[in-house]
Amino acid sequence: MPRPKTKEELLYLSNENFKKLYVFIENLGYEEQVKEFPEGTMNRNIRDVLAHLHHWHLLMLNWYEVGMSGAKPEIPAKGYTWKTTPELNKWIWNEYQNKSLDEVKALLADSFKEVQHLIVKHTDEELFEKKRYKWTGTTSLGACLISASSSHYDWAIKLIKKNKKIKPAI
Repeated sequence: MPRPKTKEELLYLSNENFKKLYVFIENLGYEEQVKEFPEGTMNRNIRDVLAHLHHWHLLMLNWYEVGMSGAKPEIPAKGYTWKTTPELNKWIWNEYQNKSLDEVKALLADSFKEVQHLIVKHTDEELFEKKRYKWTGTTSLGACLISASSSHYDWAIKLIKKNKKIKPAI
């Protein structure tokens, strides 16, 4: 499906990609789920990937809360710029090292629901009109949500498949 351009498409694709991610992971079996990826990636296992998604949900939810209150959110996060996103991702990785896979799955499921709730409460215009909200700059709220949801879940599936050396079905 192409990049969402409506609320309905965004809800559908974010739910569909999230479901695909969870079904894919659950079909691996627990031993495979906790197995380390080959060396060379920052996210060393599925827990790390899911924690990354969860924390980016939290960042998006914070941007929204701060931005909609009329203040300027610190995007991507306090002390970071888009150029220093790798350092931010390393910080995120570090934050979740003491969590189990099951804990991170629960956190991600909860933050996913919050992001979906945020999408539901807006109209197509509120989601996809560029520059509608000062805090989103030249882009739209929908574009921010796509990045934090459907496209990020797709990235996660591809990353896990690559590191598990699983060939996609043709």
